[in-house]
Amino acid sequence: MIPVFDLKAQYAAIGGEVQQAVQRVLESGWYVLGREVAAFEEEFAAYVGVRHGIGVASGTEALQVGLMACGIGAGDEVITVSHTASATAMAVLLAGATPVFVDIDPATYTMRPELVETALTVRTKAVLPVHLYGQPADMAAVMDVARRHGLRVIEDCAQAHGATYRGQRVGAFGDLGCFSFYPTKNLGAYGDGGIVVTNDDALAEQVRLVREYGWRRRYVSEQVGLNSRLDEVQAAVLRVKLRYLDDWNAARRQRAARYGEALAGAPLGLPQASRDAEHVYHLYVVRTPQRDALQRHLAEHAVGSAVHYPVPVHLQDAFGAFSGGQGSLPETEAAANEILDLPMYPELPLEDVDRVAAVVRAFAVAQGVR
Repeated sequence: MIPVFDLKAQYAAIGGEVQQAVQRVLESGWYVLGREVAAFEEEFAAYVGVRHGIGVASGTEALQVGLMACGIGAGDEVITVSHTASATAMAVLLAGATPVFVDIDPATYTMRPELVETALTVRTKAVLPVHLYGQPADMAAVMDVARRHGLRVIEDCAQAHGATYRGQRVGAFGDLGCFSFYPTKNLGAYGDGGIVVTNDDALAEQVRLVREYGWRRRYVSEQVGLNSRLDEVQAAVLRVKLRYLDDWNAARRQRAARYGEALAGAPLGLPQASRDAEHVYHLYVVRTPQRDALQRHLAEHAVGSAVHYPVPVHLQDAFGAFSGGQGSLPETEAAANEILDLPMYPELPLEDVDRVAAVVRAFAVAQGVR
């Protein structure tokens, strides 16, 4: 079986370095918010091109902590998209605010900035664009709308580590950038983890307060805060992996290009990188009205696949009270019925890319489509 992703392949390449890093932590006797976290925060912030990085426990909590640090809570609205992991909107609810959903561009699967203005109310406090599948959102347009209306911008960068928009890394555009280090991400830990990045000194201080009980001084809570701390082991692992991130992203782009060449002319939609962006292909997502049949065909030929995401957030029970229901986001709903992830990870053998493409083409022939 050709898997959708293979974490063992990555570990096989860097296992020795990872083991040394973990051993260093274990021998230190300090396991939470220590020297490894501080070093990783500095290194990752420099990588993104901002002044501050604040490590937290997960990507979801990066968003929640970021929203809380911006003072967003009960009675406030945050405009975001429904074509994303439910964690994006769940973080808004966990902060006490209300998610407001707008539709996506069918080519990039990211927020249509012009729709933000149509969704504005007096309660709107922030815009939360999602850089999905490794494709940056149209940040110039998002920032333009936000600045004209005095809104905070919090970037969901969970699937776009290292992606750039007009030469600048995602996470450096908004007031805050929020990343996940879930193991399957382009930069993944060996467990959960996340980080909030910013150029705003005051916001950085607020994020630090919110992530740890509102403490500026130990055991003294100045304000409401969480327990959301990146641990030393994960930080040490991430420091090793960060050194390889650009090479891994280049390998993903190489495999995406190979897919593109092999599937050119096939009757399915292929990923389209924005001309302003450098895509990092966290996922390689194709699109066809025959998605379910194609997925079965792939499985029959020992090729793994997956769907991100099968049920739009606005149609999930937890968010029904905040959505317009079925038909309210037509591009999002159409995409959810047609998208399919093909295998994609940096170590994916190129001959496996060719084999997957051949299986997809064989499906098209069997369906009588050329």
